[in-house]
Amino acid sequence: MVDLLMMLFEACGAKYQLDVESLDETDVDDVVVALVQLARNGEVEDYYSSKQKDLKSFKENLASFWDTLVLECQNGPLFDNVLFEKCVDYVIALSCTPPRVYRQVASLVGLQLVTSFIAVAKTLSAQRETTQRQLNAEKKKRSDGPRVESLNKRLSLTHEKITAMEEMMRKIFTGLFMHRYRDVDPEIRMSCIKSLGIWVASYPSLFLQDLYLKYLGWTLNDKSSAVRKASVLALQNLYEADENVPSLGLFTERFCNRMIELADDIDISVAVSAIGLLKQLLRHQLLTDDELGPLYDLLIDEPPMIRRAIGELVYDHLIAQNVKNSQSGSTGGENESSEVHLGRLLQILREFPDDPILGAYVIDDIWDDMKAMKDWKCIISMLLDENPLIELTDVDATNLVRLLHASAKKAVGDRIVPATDNRKQYYTKAQKEALENSKREITTALVKSFPQLLRKYIADKVKISPLIEIVLLLKLEIYSLKRQEQNFKVSLELIADAFFKHGEKDALRSCIKAITFCSTEGQADLQDFAQSKLTDLENELIVKLKSAIKEVVAGDDEYSLLVNLKRLYELQLTKPVSTDGVYEDMANILRDLKDLDNEVKSFLLLNMYLHVAWCLHSVDSETPSEASISTLLSKRSLLFEQLYYLLETLSKVQNDGRSRSVLSCRVCVIVAEIWCLFKKTKYSSTKLESLGYHPDTSILQKFWRLCEQQLNVSDETEEEDANEEYIEESNRDAVMIAAAKLVATDTVSKDYLGPLIISHFAMHGMSTSEIIKYLITSLKKNASDELPTIFLEALKRVYQRHLVDVSGGDNESLINRTYADCKDLATRLSVTFTGAARNKHKSEILKIVQAGVSFAFLNAPKQLHFLEVAVLPFVSKLLTSDVLDILRDVQKRSENFNKDEDPSGWRPYFTFVEHLHEKYIKNDGLQDEKEGHTVRRRGRPRKASNIQGKKLFDRHDSSEEDSISESDQNGEEEEEEEDQPLIHTFRSSVSKLRSMRLPQQEMNGQEGTSRTKGTNS
Repeated sequence: MVDLLMMLFEACGAKYQLDVESLDETDVDDVVVALVQLARNGEVEDYYSSKQKDLKSFKENLASFWDTLVLECQNGPLFDNVLFEKCVDYVIALSCTPPRVYRQVASLVGLQLVTSFIAVAKTLSAQRETTQRQLNAEKKKRSDGPRVESLNKRLSLTHEKITAMEEMMRKIFTGLFMHRYRDVDPEIRMSCIKSLGIWVASYPSLFLQDLYLKYLGWTLNDKSSAVRKASVLALQNLYEADENVPSLGLFTERFCNRMIELADDIDISVAVSAIGLLKQLLRHQLLTDDELGPLYDLLIDEPPMIRRAIGELVYDHLIAQNVKNSQSGSTGGENESSEVHLGRLLQILREFPDDPILGAYVIDDIWDDMKAMKDWKCIISMLLDENPLIELTDVDATNLVRLLHASAKKAVGDRIVPATDNRKQYYTKAQKEALENSKREITTALVKSFPQLLRKYIADKVKISPLIEIVLLLKLEIYSLKRQEQNFKVSLELIADAFFKHGEKDALRSCIKAITFCSTEGQADLQDFAQSKLTDLENELIVKLKSAIKEVVAGDDEYSLLVNLKRLYELQLTKPVSTDGVYEDMANILRDLKDLDNEVKSFLLLNMYLHVAWCLHSVDSETPSEASISTLLSKRSLLFEQLYYLLETLSKVQNDGRSRSVLSCRVCVIVAEIWCLFKKTKYSSTKLESLGYHPDTSILQKFWRLCEQQLNVSDETEEEDANEEYIEESNRDAVMIAAAKLVATDTVSKDYLGPLIISHFAMHGMSTSEIIKYLITSLKKNASDELPTIFLEALKRVYQRHLVDVSGGDNESLINRTYADCKDLATRLSVTFTGAARNKHKSEILKIVQAGVSFAFLNAPKQLHFLEVAVLPFVSKLLTSDVLDILRDVQKRSENFNKDEDPSGWRPYFTFVEHLHEKYIKNDGLQDEKEGHTVRRRGRPRKASNIQGKKLFDRHDSSEEDSISESDQNGEEEEEEEDQPLIHTFRSSVSKLRSMRLPQQEMNGQEGTSRTKGTNS
């Protein structure tokens, strides 16, 4: 026994000698106090957390030793009430000591002892059942006798041993588990909960009762994600066994809400495990549909693991409808037909009739589990109404077409929802073969039926686009191998017909992509046919466009012209089109018909721009012909003529409807693109030098005036038009990108346009700010010398806008807003010099402050507010030596002024000087400012939650049921007693876990809402 105890002490890292002769008289507490003193003196080794190679398996070996010891002693010393009683006393005592390594080792040993005792108790229970059967059989023969007496004695002895085992289990549970499940060390808490889950599952006769289950419920609120996950996994294991469910009734009622909340836990692995637990509850019909409602929102959650887990739950519960009941056991839809499963999925998709993106998320989440989505023949049969028992509504047919397209994309390895990262997907050889097989299966299923689907849905503008895009996923060689060339040609004919039946962006793009794909990926004769069909389509389009132009000139409706201009625009985005005189016709109609619809004007300009761009692309830069250059310049002049006319007229009109706004955006973007395309420096000293172009200042001013007009469009107007076709090409962001591109590529003067753009940094929301931030990064990299001038001019312009509002004097809210804009801009610009950038650009920062001071004193004290709102944020980035120079300069400038004449006007000056003094005195010039840092945090964005975990019982014994937070405080107090070096090495890793789980903050710096996380209740 002495050797065993000393081995236990040595496992704890302590060298302590026990006296064999006086062991019985030795008090456990005295020994433990001496061991604690050794830790305080730094005389303890930490084997438990050691990284040494020879101690790699220390924990496993220690647990295995005690397990083997119990099993070897089950026929003798285990029941002598001496050996293991004494060992358990020491284990419990060590588990309650301040040194963490003692608690860790003692907890591991104690928990393993209970697990081993359960194994012995189960063996004894089996022996008791066997003995009971033998006794019952013997009693039928004779009521008494030596055999019956022997069996009775054996039965009684076995029962006593089981009782003794259970008593030792309870003793360790009460003395060790009930304290350590709330230990300050999350690893100890986690091991306690893992062990409890094992005990309940393996020995339910003792542990499957609320007295023990409540600890699993309470730790669902633990602050450590590892502990929460351990509790969830333990519960999963319990609910997996049908026979456990009746005994879990009260527990389920008390803690089901917390289980549902954990599906949205801050830690992804906990959330995924919790969703698996909810699946178990659903199979046993322990949750209602109302309770599941919030979970379905997670189908479009950002982390793919969460979406997949919810998708599995949705498939299991709503589509396959797998449930368990006490009468018939497992029931559900694994053996049901694909039509039934697809019908149930369509019921779900009806919730998103107008939002194909949300529908795509649902399909992506369920796809891995639902085989019916890969049953191509079944889907096609349903779309063609070949099954009279299934009637599809128009919404269902739309969703089924989208499902067919999305499922086919998934099957060939394409993404149907945005990826959380931009990493390229890589596949193994086996995966590539599987994707190729899927492509063959899809093509084989569609090779005969695809023309039928096209004929049926060719007139439906919603369905035709996803249907046609399926062509891009086919293995076209199958048409030749199966001698289905005629079906291929018919399909292309129908796609070409669809191109001229529709005028919507999605349908047109799908048709062009499909025909272009066939003309490049098709086989031999089929490729030639596709190329011929594409040429025919171009020719027919030009004929229709010329006819439409003539009709408009003659005074007819403009609809035909608009639709054909859209078709030409979409075609020119892919390839050059021989317009055969149409370019001049478009220029003429723009010049002659000033009352054309603004949308028609937009597409006329777009097509002219694309035509010019393709003409430039076709010019041979090595040996250009004079004719080609002359033609190109002539066409460019025609385009500039119309663009500059619109720059002049549109900038004079304010708030004249959305169509006017779209035209203005288009003009701004096209002007910027054409200037970049013909940038003068790009062609200087080349054979194409005559193509170089640089706009004069007056044109540039008109361009910016129109840009600024569009930037000031209200947010409400932008949001109202968010679903408009081509909105991404004609909104505020498109205008800002176009203007910023001119500065970033050095197409126009940075000194003029750069400050104007940057002055809008803080005015138009997140996306516009990000565009300007990228521009500033580009300027820092390529034009750092010009940066001080650009920044200062931007600040001046915003400040001057504020002065204009102040001079008006009537609108107080407008004055406050422009003042805030100026201050915000200065703060944002100064933040770009944080960290390493501060030292790298220290000279630029100093120039900004010096020039800002000069500007503020130009008309003192009228412009002194500029010091406070615009210059002050940059002062915090100065080195201390520079601060002193600025302070002297400011004081010298103020010497010739009488500050008492206008005290309020000089207040900003005194504030500025005071700040300089503080900065110099603190001598903090070498310390980085912390404002403006965006803290990058790991984990999922949190949702606000302050939900306390429920207790099984309203009243509880404080000795057993103190909160984990209280125990943490107690544990911290215990650790404060550990002064010695060894103890300091055992510090908790909780802070590290917290730092790894912090949520990402929003880019605007505001604190985001948080997902539910464990609270200590």
